Amino acid sequence: MMRVTLFSKSDCPLCEEARAALDGLQAELPHELTVVDVETDPALRSLYGEAVPVVQIGPYTLRAPFTQVDLRVSLHAAEDRAQKIGRAGAASAPRATRLDRNLLFFARHWAAVVNLILLVFVGLPFVAPVLMKAGATTPAMWIYTAYRPFCHQMAFRTWFLFGEQAAYPRQSAGTSLVPYGQATGLDENDYLAARQFLGDERLGYKVAFCERDVAMYGGMLIGGVAFALFGRRMKPLPIVAWLIFGILPIALDGGTQLLQGFPIVGVFGRESTPLLRTVTGGLFGIMNVAFAYPYLQESMAETIAAILPRLQPHPSRSQPAT
Repeated sequence: MMRVTLFSKSDCPLCEEARAALDGLQAELPHELTVVDVETDPALRSLYGEAVPVVQIGPYTLRAPFTQVDLRVSLHAAEDRAQKIGRAGAASAPRATRLDRNLLFFARHWAAVVNLILLVFVGLPFVAPVLMKAGATTPAMWIYTAYRPFCHQMAFRTWFLFGEQAAYPRQSAGTSLVPYGQATGLDENDYLAARQFLGDERLGYKVAFCERDVAMYGGMLIGGVAFALFGRRMKPLPIVAWLIFGILPIALDGGTQLLQGFPIVGVFGRESTPLLRTVTGGLFGIMNVAFAYPYLQESMAETIAAILPRLQPHPSRSQPAT
């Protein structure tokens, strides 16, 4: 028997009309009707709150306004499709249910899961200098090594903990901080040495992520937490705003810094500062959240709408499921 889902809410005359129309088709086209109150789930409320009634009949979705004729046509089409495809084996049902429940959990809590991953990802680099300070060099080196594929780890573009300064930029950055070469006695143009230098008791120990990466992923974490708390109904950031405020600043700051390593065009290059790397990286991370997360939320809401009816107990025709 076909399973039909009616997304509804209380005090909705059109929802009652839709249910009455479906009940009127039971004799002609028998089906199991599941009524889901969209007010019981924030994702469903965001997806369908102003659009109910919405009816799902197999792969077909009807949004108000629709007529009994529309329902009859969709029921016939879903019935024909089911007969052609056939039914799945009963042995696969328990596994499908477990998978559905896991997918439903992730769809409801995806923002928290992503934020937790980001917290660990951006937090571990700060654990490395803590371990170095405590004398646990071996586990600290595990972290530095694990993050090398993700970051250059050059000491003059990286934060330091437990030292005289929070950062040691190159002389060409033009900051008031003691420059890297003067502080370490190393050649500021020796990039390999800058990658290998971890710090010492006087200067402190470097974080396993550079300043820009800390800001990028930290910005995504801050934006992600704000989105999880307040932004579930936020509309996506327009792509022009994303390009102007998210991409352009980091492209200019990082791009002009990159130029200095090339002949001829190197005269147009410059060394960025810890502040600029943090601002442009943070903007990039936050703007990515504002641009992408609303689309992800919409996709997860559609996933919830598809899975939730399958996990409902077989309803009686007189009582709605929630």
